[in-house]
Amino acid sequence: MKVFKFGGASLKDAENITNVAHILQHYSAQSLLLVVSAMGKTTNALEEIVRAHSAGDTAKAYEHLEAVRKQHFALAAELFDPSDEIFTSLNDIFVEVEWVLEEPPHENFDYMYDQIVSVGELASSKIVTAFLIKKGFSACWLDVRGVLSTDNTYREARIDWAQTQAQMERIVKPMLATNSFVVTQGFIGSTSENFTTTLGREGSDYTAAIFSFCLNAESMTIWKDVAGVLTADPRIFENVTKIDRLSYREAIEMTYYGATVIHPKTIKPLQNKNIPLRVKSFLQPEANGTLITDDTEANYPPIIIVEKNQTLLHIASRDFSFIAEHHLSRLFSLF
Repeated sequence: MKVFKFGGASLKDAENITNVAHILQHYSAQSLLLVVSAMGKTTNALEEIVRAHSAGDTAKAYEHLEAVRKQHFALAAELFDPSDEIFTSLNDIFVEVEWVLEEPPHENFDYMYDQIVSVGELASSKIVTAFLIKKGFSACWLDVRGVLSTDNTYREARIDWAQTQAQMERIVKPMLATNSFVVTQGFIGSTSENFTTTLGREGSDYTAAIFSFCLNAESMTIWKDVAGVLTADPRIFENVTKIDRLSYREAIEMTYYGATVIHPKTIKPLQNKNIPLRVKSFLQPEANGTLITDDTEANYPPIIIVEKNQTLLHIASRDFSFIAEHHLSRLFSLF
């Protein structure tokens, strides 16, 4: 069994979703767990709904919701017949947001955020599942909230590993035994009270790693719009090169210092069970991409990571002393 994760860029329009189905044709004889993100930029649009509702601007919140709804219905109209049940499924998902907006803004902003923003993954996964079935694949939809258990730390929920493992055994493994593809959502989970939580922005990679760990996956693949892990951001630097192989340790260090190609929490669950991770391009699916394992290369090329919106402070003493512990204590107190 393998785990694939498709991000928002790979699902942003009908052409890209068709491309995902084309990629999966090569894996139709295998058992795959597919983790999908929200369609490109959907999470940002849903955040606008949260902010408007929190500010008490109900009209603006509904305006943003209608824009998101129209975007999804327009995409579905390109992929399905008007009578397809996917339109009913999508409508039901967005009605849940309307229920939230009918109530006064919740006193816990983070709780309200998770209940609204999570619908992006629910909607995209419904569309992907329905399209795969239409194309003749053996596929089914899994609500990740029935499997991935978390605490009540909204917007940065922590996994209840024991409960999640038990639910994987009870729910997910039988689904994989009877379907080639099981499609579920990244980024979201659920508390013991059945309230939706999220794992932090760009948390779908982490979700895929959780499934990989609990299901003892043969491998995990993240499908990106880049050729693999690169030596720098190609949007900023020229002449970047792809790194063919990385160790888990090097990948952890890169994500710790801000590399955005992989979510920082993703590597450790894979490393603990020595599950290989591939980063591949959905634009060039036949290419090898980058392989991340426990193998250690002797030398890596220079890797440049840019952190935006940072401030560098240069601090010096004005007396005869060096910067010592009591100076640092005073500085951190001021910060």
